[in-house]
Amino acid sequence: WYQRRVRGVLNYYTNYYYKSNLRVMSSSNSHTILLVMPSHKPTSRTFTDFETLTEALEGVCKIYEEHLKELNPSSLSITYDISQLFDFIDDLADMACLIFNREQRVYEPKDKEWIKEKIYALLRKQAGK
Repeated sequence: WYQRRVRGVLNYYTNYYYKSNLRVMSSSNSHTILLVMPSHKPTSRTFTDFETLTEALEGVCKIYEEHLKELNPSSLSITYDISQLFDFIDDLADMACLIFNREQRVYEPKDKEWIKEKIYALLRKQAGK
C-alpha cells in the first residue's frame, strides 16, 4: 500500500547506504523505515525512518504512549502493559517496517506480527538489565 509513496524514499536510502562505508550490519543495526496507517483512509499513511531497528521498535512504543497521552491529557504518568500495546498495533489499519539488507541492497518488509515479536524481545531484554 505504500509502494508508490515510498518508492523514491527507498531508492534514496538504498543508494545512500550502499555507497556509504558502513560496516555490514545485522538487522538490529540496519536502517529501518516504519510504515504506519492508523485508519483505512489513504491520507493517514505515514512513514518514519530510523538508523536502527531498535530505534524503530522504540518509536512504535512512543507512538502508543503519545496516543495514551491524547486520551488522558490530565494524567501525570502513563502506564501500560504489553498486551495493551499489542492491541493498539492490531487495531491499526496497517503497520509494517522495511529493514535494509546491505548485502542484497534491498529493504526487507516485515509485518505487524514480526514487529510485535521484536518489541516483546526488546522489552524483555530491557527489563532484564
